[in-house]
Amino acid sequence: MARSISINGDPGFVSTTVIAVRRSARVAMAGDGQVSLNNTIVKGQARKIRVLSEGDVLAGFAGASADAFTLLDRFETKLKEHRQSLARAAVELAKEWRTDRYLRRLEAMLIVADKETTLLVSGTGDVIEPDEGVIAIGSGGSFALAAARALLKHTGMEAREIATEALRIASEICIYTNDTITVEELGA
Repeated sequence: MARSISINGDPGFVSTTVIAVRRSARVAMAGDGQVSLNNTIVKGQARKIRVLSEGDVLAGFAGASADAFTLLDRFETKLKEHRQSLARAAVELAKEWRTDRYLRRLEAMLIVADKETTLLVSGTGDVIEPDEGVIAIGSGGSFALAAARALLKHTGMEAREIATEALRIASEICIYTNDTITVEELGA
């Protein structure tokens, strides 16, 4: 699988874009629908955003689909083990992901969010909370991140609108990102 650089400088993965945006006590997470195999589009309407924990947590993934589904299952198990504590579940998943011989071969990244917190979780042991309320992963992540930061700073748009428009902008730039967008939202 071809690699790109993610927003935090660690190796990232091509073939998708996922973004989470916080504004006005709401968090929205959006993902494109494109699945690519090398330089070929094999699917255009994949869902890369999941609602977990009885509707209280959002999770989005970039990277190898089977690897991401494995990680999402593990993350959901960690949420249950740690009484729905997003931060604790994310840290425990990152520790297990980094130290487990099988898991550390998985090539994916996750963004997880609840009503109060947004985190990026990686296989290198990173659990990162963004400063500005926006974080993105995948091949179009840098484009979506830049667009979302500008929209947060210069418009009154809601979190859902910003996530959608930032992803639409990324889809116009990144060949591994399409404009079939799924958005999920939590908040007041």
